[in-house]
Amino acid sequence: MDEQRKPISRSDFPADFAWGTATASYQIEGAFNEDGRGLSIWDTFSHTPGKTRDGDTGDVADDHYHRYKEDIALMRELGFNSYRFSIAWPRILPEGRGKVNSKGLDFYERLVDTLLANGIEPYATLYHWDLPQALQDKGGWKERFTPQAFEEYADAVSRRLGDRVKGWITLNEPAVSAFVGHVEGRHAPGEHSFQAGIRATHHLLLAHGLAMPVLRSNNRRKDAEFGITLSTTFAEPGDDSQQAYEAAVMVDNFNNRIFMDPLFKGRYPSAISNLIDQYLPVQGGDLEKIAAPLDFIGINYYFRTLALAVEDQQALKYKTRKVKGAQYTEMDWEVEPEGFYNLLKMVNTDYKPAKILITENGAAFPDRLEEGQGQPAVHDPDRTNYLKGHFEAALKALKEGAPIRGYFVWSFLDNFEWAQGYSKRFGIVYVDYPTQRRIVKDSGRWYQTFLRG
Repeated sequence: MDEQRKPISRSDFPADFAWGTATASYQIEGAFNEDGRGLSIWDTFSHTPGKTRDGDTGDVADDHYHRYKEDIALMRELGFNSYRFSIAWPRILPEGRGKVNSKGLDFYERLVDTLLANGIEPYATLYHWDLPQALQDKGGWKERFTPQAFEEYADAVSRRLGDRVKGWITLNEPAVSAFVGHVEGRHAPGEHSFQAGIRATHHLLLAHGLAMPVLRSNNRRKDAEFGITLSTTFAEPGDDSQQAYEAAVMVDNFNNRIFMDPLFKGRYPSAISNLIDQYLPVQGGDLEKIAAPLDFIGINYYFRTLALAVEDQQALKYKTRKVKGAQYTEMDWEVEPEGFYNLLKMVNTDYKPAKILITENGAAFPDRLEEGQGQPAVHDPDRTNYLKGHFEAALKALKEGAPIRGYFVWSFLDNFEWAQGYSKRFGIVYVDYPTQRRIVKDSGRWYQTFLRG
């Protein structure tokens, strides 16, 4: 940020700030058919020809299921006090509900215990997109029984881990599950239906609403906290036209407000009511459950959106503007930390959350492993600069009153990047997939130095 003259320091943030990194089960664990795990929609989707780049799957991924102790030792070396991971629903309930697979719970118990033994607080996400295929076969998020099944799943996990987990996150990025999975079809389950996307939106939020009291009831840590993580973008008109303004409103509402309004205000946004109301399967009491108080809101942020024109409302398609001379990541996302600051200010002003955790923020760049004659290395100055700029943006928002109390860099490891397969690397730790070697990138060492103060 312009007004920052001295290097940013850990001491600029509150002493009890959660500093860490984040991962997701299907992206890193592998072991897709071990110890009683059932199939997820991502197993099905990634094994369907043409759905992922180069036909890549998460069958092995980073083999974290077998290497978690090595990975946690590396987290400790880098100085994290917190770690956000996700639990694979199909490991716990292979059929989505019903009989609990104790071996699945055993794995996460070992993971959590190892984290705590290394001085790292666990933040567990219950759903990071890997719906049991058995539930999808019956309609998945389009149907009301899936939130009810999620309530059972949340109960099973929190009964086992409710005495140890510090942070509980019900859902990760329901917008991606609902819209990228059900409207755009680029993610599992690969549908192309606006109606399905809106039905999934409500049932995802209802799943959150049903799970929250269960998680609180099963909690046995006095300092535990409970929330949800949303994907966000700061939407701005790409020019001065009315079309650009209308496109920015649409992007803001379908990325941010269609989830934040029900969670914080107990209603869906009026700006898009003409598009969504006819498809929303709301029943009596749903919105009250969804709007129960949150201890925190998790914010995942990567880029702003400069909207130019709506192309197809029911396909959620719109034109955007690229900025001449701006830097873009390998995902073709603009590097522009001011948008992050603006988003955090908007969330704080419009919704007044009790606490904000930055649950994901990071960037993919074309990393190259250099073996050389010394130690292997990955020089990634663009990622380091991305993180510096976004830390500064968060600090600026914090100083202006946004209650930011944690930051989880995405991602700990290079991993299976969904439909992009293994072609995009977000990690601060490089993974050499053929050998499963972990090599800390320069950005990871910068983060380590930052955390040492």
